[in-house]
Amino acid sequence: MNASTTQPLLIELFTEELPPKALQQLGQAFSEGLQKVLGEQALLAPNCEVRAYATPRRLAAWFSAAYQQAEDQPYTEKLMPAHIGLDANGEIAPALAKRLAAKGLEHLKASDLLRESDGKQDYLYASGIATGAALKDGLQEALEWSITHLPIPKVMRYQLADGVSSVRFVRPAHGLVALWGSDIVPVSALGLQAGRQTHGHRFMCDAPFDIRDADSWATQVQEQGWVVPSFETRREQIRTDLEAEAKRLNSTLGNDPEVEALLNEVTALVEYPTVYVGQFDEQFLQVPSECLILTMRLNQKYFPLFDPATQKLTNRFLIVSNMKVDDPSNIIEGNERVVRPRLADAQFFFETDRKQTLAERVPTLAGSVYHNKLGSQLDRIERLQSVAGYIATQLGANEEHARRAALLAKADLNSNMVGEFPELQGVMGAYYAQGDGESEDIVLAIREQYRHRLDQPVTEASLTQAILFLAERAEVLVGIWGIGLAPTGERDPYALRRAALGLISAYEQLQAGAQLKANSLNLDTLLNTTASFFKDGALAADTVEAVQAFIYERYRNQLSNDYERSVVDAVLALRPPLEQVHARIQACASFAQRPEAESLAAANKRVSNLLKKAEGELATLDDKLLVEPAERELAAKIEQLQPVAQAQFEAGEFDASLATLAQARGAVDTFFQDVMVMAEDPAVRANRLALLAKLHALMNQVADLSRLAN
Repeated sequence: MNASTTQPLLIELFTEELPPKALQQLGQAFSEGLQKVLGEQALLAPNCEVRAYATPRRLAAWFSAAYQQAEDQPYTEKLMPAHIGLDANGEIAPALAKRLAAKGLEHLKASDLLRESDGKQDYLYASGIATGAALKDGLQEALEWSITHLPIPKVMRYQLADGVSSVRFVRPAHGLVALWGSDIVPVSALGLQAGRQTHGHRFMCDAPFDIRDADSWATQVQEQGWVVPSFETRREQIRTDLEAEAKRLNSTLGNDPEVEALLNEVTALVEYPTVYVGQFDEQFLQVPSECLILTMRLNQKYFPLFDPATQKLTNRFLIVSNMKVDDPSNIIEGNERVVRPRLADAQFFFETDRKQTLAERVPTLAGSVYHNKLGSQLDRIERLQSVAGYIATQLGANEEHARRAALLAKADLNSNMVGEFPELQGVMGAYYAQGDGESEDIVLAIREQYRHRLDQPVTEASLTQAILFLAERAEVLVGIWGIGLAPTGERDPYALRRAALGLISAYEQLQAGAQLKANSLNLDTLLNTTASFFKDGALAADTVEAVQAFIYERYRNQLSNDYERSVVDAVLALRPPLEQVHARIQACASFAQRPEAESLAAANKRVSNLLKKAEGELATLDDKLLVEPAERELAAKIEQLQPVAQAQFEAGEFDASLATLAQARGAVDTFFQDVMVMAEDPAVRANRLALLAKLHALMNQVADLSRLAN
């Protein structure tokens, strides 16, 4: 068989149960690692197809066309500078001899080496034909590289069968298959020697079996081993079976993202999936559905079913079993028996929690530490009340409701249900508040407080929700940043980046819902007011400025995904009210397309530089000192445009304001063409700088237009 002959290649690593949440990624990484190294050694044909496999107890990769021996490859390798590698006689110096020996090139003579300049000095190069890698050697290297580079969540060390050696891997490995066509490739890994024997389903396969060849592996594993080897195939089979069973029962699986997450997790837990139907006592439906859904999904990996008309939870659920049997009654009854006490616990927690009102729980927060530098959860509640009350007064909202929502916001943290299911904080608080007869807007605020962002315009009905949402993010940003816990690199344990984006979204949606009056909720004032509710000395002196800069920087990064960076920078350089940012950017983006934009941006940049060089305070403009026609023309144009542009700006008509400004282009261009700003006469020079200051103020109301200059 010549070197150009290809055959399929199969590598399988059989292990104990792999971490389910990492399984798909592990399977992909195992395959990609092997492909990378085999490809680098030219052991894969150009048209080679690659398939990754991952089951709860194996990682595998199949390659459609691999060489037994790679073709010989020409090589050129840079060695060292010529003046170091060669002695005075032009012969190989000791340093070069050592380098050549290390690379297995000690047979080369000085005359065999190439000499080329890199522009600074001459370098020596070795060139020739390298013998192609053998598959057994290349695969051994590929296996070792792939195993050591897997994204393993947590490595474990275990002892091998000899009782002496130990290895490190994600889980103990018990089998290795490596086949090129029907031939075993003699490689080893994790104390295992490659063979052709593999294992099937833990319960449905009687004994290990031999794989005939690389191409038959997937079929044999499924038909003889009762294991569906492809993660993607297994997942789609489960999805199809779940949807078919739900349809048969006139139900749905629901449409929240948790369904997809659970599907991925279950796919990583079963080797031969089979769907069965279970049910529970209808009395449990009196418990909030979120509790039942969470316990079924989180603890039991069941798929709850919902009424398609009302989207309400039903008393049926789907089980993805790892066993296919003729009579599944024992499996179904066993699962129903297991889930019953779980649901009974949820019912008990709910009924016990309801014996105490949410307001009665608030004092218990004094014993729950928020942060040792910022006090208890009760201390935090008091700050939130103050911030929420301030925001409500600024927005003309119901201050009493805002403060009440803040008071009750964290009261469910010490409840039995949230103690068991932390994911339900806020959700349970809303149920308890509703049961206590709290106002609907307060119930909504408590329920929605943990959202990542507001994504709907704020209405009168949701104003209390927006106030609590905004107050919490202002409090956490100022408080956590102020005690020195600002995000660093990828570390952001208090999710301040998310809090900043959430705060921004609140301003956007308050504006979209027409709940903001002109400058009624200035960000700087909000942050300073929030800081004032912390104890003296608790926060660093520069906290508010740093947090404000952080918020605008987060906004900059977000906006740069949709707009030109120069336009974003031009607007945010002025730190405008957050609710105006989108409108200003859109206006600025339109302005940047106008023919006047480039000239005015360049002029604005020039004006900025001149004003920076001005010494002392700028003088008041004196019309009597305007002697040049060009400067009189510019002064007249400013007087004409300023009131119009100002009125448009104050009305939020940023497009119109910038369009008005564009009319100044001719006067501005003539001024800089005909007038020497830095005149020798100090009075004239000061007056011209004063004129430019007025122009600068006019030009930079919507954005810093100098940022648009190339």
